[in-house]
Amino acid sequence: MATCPECDAEIEVDEFDVDKGDLISCPDCGSNLEVVTTSPVELELADDEEDEDEDEETPGEFEDEDDAELDEVDDEESEDWDE
Repeated sequence: MATCPECDAEIEVDEFDVDKGDLISCPDCGSNLEVVTTSPVELELADDEEDEDEDEETPGEFEDEDDAELDEVDDEESEDWDE
């Protein structure tokens, strides 16, 4: 058993089923938790940095379809130069 640091709920976690650094979600409050030790299992609130990284645009992504179409035109023009 482990305790959610956010809502103090008891969470049943088998120390053999998790590894240090694993992320789990509290079934009561939904908080993202990170396993910091496995024997005994201890949990901390997980950093939300990973979620923020997913929200950022990756190079090559476009905010709207017009930008994507412009890039396709540029690609077609560059192919003409290669011929």
